[in-house]
Amino acid sequence: MRLYSLSVLYKGEPRVQLLKAAYDVSTFSFFQRSSVQEFMTFTSQLIVERSQLGSRASVKEQEYLCHVYVRSDGLAGVVIADNEYPQRVCFTLLDKVLDEFSRQVSRAEWPSGSPGTISYAALDGYLSKYQNPRDADPMTRVQAELDETKIILHNTMESLLERGEKLDDLVSKSEVLGAQSKAFYKTVSAAPVPPAPGEVLGVGLGP
Repeated sequence: MRLYSLSVLYKGEPRVQLLKAAYDVSTFSFFQRSSVQEFMTFTSQLIVERSQLGSRASVKEQEYLCHVYVRSDGLAGVVIADNEYPQRVCFTLLDKVLDEFSRQVSRAEWPSGSPGTISYAALDGYLSKYQNPRDADPMTRVQAELDETKIILHNTMESLLERGEKLDDLVSKSEVLGAQSKAFYKTVSAAPVPPAPGEVLGVGLGP
């Protein structure tokens, strides 16, 4: 079981703002780590962009799951984990982080904030602490209403795309992905046997 990233974002108009993020790319090749991190950011922003306010969802790609919670006020959190990591613990973590973040960071900062301007230093600690869900704070439990909340499950990243929309185009237009990451994506996409979406996106989601 492993957590790869934990991000706090703001779903504004016309774009989603990444406010703060923590990553664990220690299991990836040293030369892949920057691209891995960029694709995790890209994936997190895309999922929040395509999610409704006040919703929870889990997006499955190969052996990975991206869990997202978008609050009604636009504050959002995303956890990228392997599929063995308990879904309920991911949403417990997102609830805890977003509640704490909203108390420590003024709402006025959310629409224009960025990782460099937002003062909130707890994500790395949470990502480390929750690597083993059994070692996580025993006092944190899923809130009762979570049991009654429908968590949408998307079987692939492609299910989030609009009709006629292509992942290739989103990657090429992305401001998050650097030239190296885009070049890697094109190399994988041009393989003789077309890769599954999960294999492409993460460059980021596998060691």
